[in-house]
Amino acid sequence: MSYFAEYLKRTDARAVSKWLHYFEVYGREFGRFRGRAPRFLEIGIWNGGSIPMWKGYFGTGAHLVFADIDPACRKHAEPETFVEIGDQSDPAFLARLGETHGPFDAILDDGGHFMHQQITSFEHLWPHLRDGGVYMVEDTHTSYWPGFGGGYREPASFIEFAKGLIDRMHSWYTDQDAIFPFDEMARQMRGIRFYDSIVAVEKHLRADPPTQVTAANGQVRLSRRPLAVRGRKSAFPMGLPPKRS
Repeated sequence: MSYFAEYLKRTDARAVSKWLHYFEVYGREFGRFRGRAPRFLEIGIWNGGSIPMWKGYFGTGAHLVFADIDPACRKHAEPETFVEIGDQSDPAFLARLGETHGPFDAILDDGGHFMHQQITSFEHLWPHLRDGGVYMVEDTHTSYWPGFGGGYREPASFIEFAKGLIDRMHSWYTDQDAIFPFDEMARQMRGIRFYDSIVAVEKHLRADPPTQVTAANGQVRLSRRPLAVRGRKSAFPMGLPPKRS
């Protein structure tokens, strides 16, 4: 948070407008990329204030791309940054971003905040995120605003889409194959973290399913057998956990 706190004190006329708690989340999710010359994409430029902010945060050698639908945003480009103009709900534009500038280590969607924009951007940019990368969507409180295509428990909202990602990540463990089949996205996600108004999805490519470890008397046994079991029952008598003394 210290970098962002200091940066905000030396901003110029190009405004930066964020919820205060976002800066701590940035540090948690993007801090691992600092000083490592990452490839970073932010959707949404507005006044351009975040361009120098991210440039200073990620450091020398970073490949920084900023996208917006408004052609006037080209004026905010700085040395060692790229400004691309296009619609974040246009798959062709998103594909061009990925092919030209990807694969990315970090992607931040601070664009139009409409449900179709956030979902389309995720679906088409996720393939252009590197293994170990983080895809972050902010201002997800718009998922609760009907004017943005959201609403409480609205199936078309990004929050409900992200809840679906939780299911897909856990589809290794399905016990109801007919209604909950395995989803290939389970091979691509390490975790999904929900913060106030932010969803962060971490990519982790793996060909093999999770492995169970059992150790006793210094002997370690690995198994994936539980993934093949169906009709599971409780391991405890009467379906209850053991009593604690």
